[in-house]
Amino acid sequence: MQRAEAKPSRSSWELSHSQSMLFKTVQRTLFYVLMVGLALIFAGPLLWMLSTSLKTDPQVYHVPPIWIPNPVRLVNYPEALSSRPFGAYTFNTVRYALTAVAGALISNTLVAYGFSRIRWPGRDLFFIICLSTMMIPFQVRMIPLYITFKNLDWLNSYLPLVVPTFFAVNAYYTFLLRQFFLTIPSELSDAARVDGCAELGILLRIILPLAKPALAVIGLLQFMFAWDNYIGPLIYLNTESLYPIALGLQQFRTMFQEALMWPYMMAASTAAIAPVIIIFFFVQRTFVEGISITGLKG
Repeated sequence: MQRAEAKPSRSSWELSHSQSMLFKTVQRTLFYVLMVGLALIFAGPLLWMLSTSLKTDPQVYHVPPIWIPNPVRLVNYPEALSSRPFGAYTFNTVRYALTAVAGALISNTLVAYGFSRIRWPGRDLFFIICLSTMMIPFQVRMIPLYITFKNLDWLNSYLPLVVPTFFAVNAYYTFLLRQFFLTIPSELSDAARVDGCAELGILLRIILPLAKPALAVIGLLQFMFAWDNYIGPLIYLNTESLYPIALGLQQFRTMFQEALMWPYMMAASTAAIAPVIIIFFFVQRTFVEGISITGLKG
């Protein structure tokens, strides 16, 4: 009798287990379908831009819209990029963007180290004041900065775009680095001080080698900001030979607006954002790691 009663119990357990596995499978499938749908929604404008850059003019205005160009017109890229000095725009952007990255890494590292690893009176108060500067939009500071740079005779140069980065003007970068530095055990710094190492030596020999993910995040964010920056170069630069890519694309738009050559404009835009996408593709693991670790301790 006991064996006869055990069989239904085992069958019930197997049925319950099968239903549970089926529910998890359906739940996981719906989750992935939702994620794929959201990914397509976010990637839709990018895919449309890429598709338009390979079309002819009649295909752009076709109803219903054509997603896959036929025929594919690859010559849109060389024709669009050769119509303006796109190479000079790219060189200008890389030149000032890399300098801005160096300034952001150096200055924000020093400030974040002072806020996280050195004890001094009023440290937390000054850190709060530093973070409060994030609430001041650029539009409020735009005119005073312009007047200041004009008095310094820095207009029509990259100095207004580069020099401020050497003074840790972006409090968000300081915040990220400070959060990361707080996750590093203080015993490492104490042991180095016992051995006679100065604070700068501790920063260079102990903290920075451990903070590579956070530094990569700051470098990538600053590079992306400099690459996409439009309002700053628009205000401070007057000579076309100094224009970065953001202003160069505006020249493309002005040039092709009357002819409505959307494939050319989309080709130029695709070529402009391609370097950033490629860089992010190679450093995305370090980027995600740095972002996740900076929020572990506050």
